[in-house]
Amino acid sequence: MEKHYDVIVIGSGGGTKLVTPVAKLDKKVAIIEKGPLGGTCLNRGCIPSKMLIHTAQLASLIRDAKRFEIDFKGNFDVDFEHLVKRVNRTIDAESESITPLYEENPNIDYYPHEGHFVDKMTVEAGGVRLTGDKIILGVGARAAIPKIPGLDKVPYMTYQEALRNTKKPKKLIVIGGGFIATELGYFYSAVGVETEFLVRSILLRPEDDDVREAFQDAFSKQVKLRLGCDFQEASYTNGLITISYKDGKGNLLKAEGDALIVATGIKPWSDSLNLEKTDIKVDEKGFVKVDEYLQTTQENVYALGDCVGNFLFRHSANFEGEYLFQALFHEKTPQPITYKGVPHAVFSSPEIAGVGKTERELKEAKIPYIIGKNTYAASARGMALLPETGFVKLLFEKHTLKLLGAHIIGEEASNMVHMLILAVQMDATLHDLLGMIYIHPALPEIVRNAARNAHKTLT
Repeated sequence: MEKHYDVIVIGSGGGTKLVTPVAKLDKKVAIIEKGPLGGTCLNRGCIPSKMLIHTAQLASLIRDAKRFEIDFKGNFDVDFEHLVKRVNRTIDAESESITPLYEENPNIDYYPHEGHFVDKMTVEAGGVRLTGDKIILGVGARAAIPKIPGLDKVPYMTYQEALRNTKKPKKLIVIGGGFIATELGYFYSAVGVETEFLVRSILLRPEDDDVREAFQDAFSKQVKLRLGCDFQEASYTNGLITISYKDGKGNLLKAEGDALIVATGIKPWSDSLNLEKTDIKVDEKGFVKVDEYLQTTQENVYALGDCVGNFLFRHSANFEGEYLFQALFHEKTPQPITYKGVPHAVFSSPEIAGVGKTERELKEAKIPYIIGKNTYAASARGMALLPETGFVKLLFEKHTLKLLGAHIIGEEASNMVHMLILAVQMDATLHDLLGMIYIHPALPEIVRNAARNAHKTLT
């Protein structure tokens, strides 16, 4: 059996931007998804993790209430099992609500199977062969597992299992130092689980160095933090997980716990697509190669999101999906995709957000710059928060004074950064930031103060 479509979409994360919108143009669309609809972000990523982290933030605030003259007498507990079940019940309902929308649309056929190529423009899903005028690859990625002897015999969790785990551990080991590791580790730690991090190098390597160092210092007060670990062996005996490692001095040490999260990066699902039947090429890590129009090395096949690896965020995958929809179906002469201000956030404690270049990147590129920096504590609203950590760091091109990068660590960083995303997008300058009227007292005054401090370096 063979069916033909105007568009075949494999993957229902960012790829959804090419399903219903294309079907509304009276084109036939096939959506192929082997897992729950909605992709990683909805089902096993950013949305459930932020729902869990909201509870963690409340728990942290209660635990820290005495700093604000609130004497919380007695202990409190988090109903861990009920929390995880509630969050995932909500997530599952959201995912399941997508299916009827597709079934009700006569221009959409949904294939709940794994899809793979059988020739250049033919995909098989659930025993049905599909041909398409255009094929969109949005298959995403999964956790990459490090080669540690014995790890395959240990009942570890990746982010997928950690977000659905209903049994509260007594002692958790986290292997990894990226944003997934620090977010999940923060959640478990904040709800009362003793947590130990084993990190091969440093935490949050891509962050601006000032932010990274401040985060590492603050985070080490919440969890046991072991950096520079050379992993030797993993074992599991009588419910106890043991990770043996050497520290920076060559000493053989071990960490023990009843639960383990492995969060050491991701691996694209491109290896599930049978790409050897096509002309589609991948790089040495398996990420699908695309040009500036998101076209693969095969005509009429496009790719977006985590399987491409330009930026590993759902908001960038959505941006790419929206670009492809416009470029393929609305523009006679498409323009290349432009990633001008791709922001990010780390929803841990303290929170981090950033956009644009880091100071390290400017130094490597030999771009002259000036810095404006201001702490949360040195602001009217910030003082109310009694922050131990928190600052805004702005990086301006020295001659044009154009904002090149902005980095925030502290409360509401992911909200605060949005004015700076717009500034980067609009090529705003130091003078533009100084010319604004800021609400007093509000946290964005920290941005203004950072800009003022940058201006002082000019005199």
